[in-house]
Amino acid sequence: MTLLSYETSQNMLDLLHINSLRVENVPMSASLGRILACDIVAKYNDPQFPTASMDGYALKHADLELESLKILGFNPAGSDEKRVLKSGECIKTFTGSKMPQGSDTLIQIENVTVENGTIIIDKPVPHASSVRQIGEGYKAGDVLIKKGTKIAFAQIGVMAGLNRVMVKVAIRPRVAVLATGSEILDLGQESQNPAQIRSSNNYTLAALFEQAGAEVIQLGTVGDDKDSIMKTFENALASADILVSTGGVSVGDYDFVKDIVPRLGAEVIFKGVAIKPGKHIMVAQRESKFILALPGFAYSSTVMAILYVLPLVAKMLGREKAYVSVAAKLGENFKKRSRLTEFTACNVVVEDGEYFVNFKDKKVGSSAILTNMLDGSALMLSGEDDGDLAEGTYVNVILLENF
Repeated sequence: MTLLSYETSQNMLDLLHINSLRVENVPMSASLGRILACDIVAKYNDPQFPTASMDGYALKHADLELESLKILGFNPAGSDEKRVLKSGECIKTFTGSKMPQGSDTLIQIENVTVENGTIIIDKPVPHASSVRQIGEGYKAGDVLIKKGTKIAFAQIGVMAGLNRVMVKVAIRPRVAVLATGSEILDLGQESQNPAQIRSSNNYTLAALFEQAGAEVIQLGTVGDDKDSIMKTFENALASADILVSTGGVSVGDYDFVKDIVPRLGAEVIFKGVAIKPGKHIMVAQRESKFILALPGFAYSSTVMAILYVLPLVAKMLGREKAYVSVAAKLGENFKKRSRLTEFTACNVVVEDGEYFVNFKDKKVGSSAILTNMLDGSALMLSGEDDGDLAEGTYVNVILLENF
């Protein structure tokens, strides 16, 4: 079997046609975790007028040299203060209040002594002390949150401050997930013999895709029966944008998926990539729907889902990137195991602002060791042309958080 290079397969994935971004309006309070479908732009300055950032007395900075200043009254937060300060006067002003006209500085309460309706300056403050200037937070016209951003707590807070009752978000692509293999037991099923394997792929991938912003259709497991697989695939494609299966794509007698996909009327975009793990991956398209048949081993299917399914989900959500990739320095020697492009589970630490890679507690073995992805792991790329890599070499690393 001729294998595509990893780079070629990624270029072909990039060229796949995705329908126009589908958008819906949802209440801002229900938008957590959704992907923005438009830029969030400030209509006004924040603040719109000079604002007190502490409790104190609003005054003219030049008046700090006077023996005392007359207190004109109080200026609570939320009041539309109209008084204009003259020299020798001050107004008690509270956090968040509009600074009175004529004032340019706020002296904190603890810096003065109050006597007979006046304040005596105990400790002077710099000009404009404790005053938020117009546009300190943002200015009218600023793009505060970019299209394609995943909405988290900070985005919710900013949009609330902008009075965004409704927000445009990308409609979640629907991803159907299925594990194939007669040896696979779904959750809760009784084991008949020790050779059977507990299903994890469909749950791992469902969680991965949901984390990336997709809506998941959980199809569970199906045995190695052509008719059952065919029927399940056909039903899934009726409602899903992407169908992802695990198992049945290699060269064994019971690897039926690779033969079923073309029978569904899908065009095989590519099958087989010079990559470890996961070289038997198949990517196909039927009209606007996509089928990705992944290997059955847990680590292998998860890596392939990150590299090939997440970019499709990101495209459908209008996101520029499916994951974050950084340059990191090897903290120890690395022994390459094949002549393929390899994705190796590793640990990433940050020291003095630089990423470093190590392989502490990472087991070397088959593509089934999903536990290698626990504890904040990452994926290190080593190319086809790379041999063993020495400590201090820079490598590309995919971070496995915040999809």
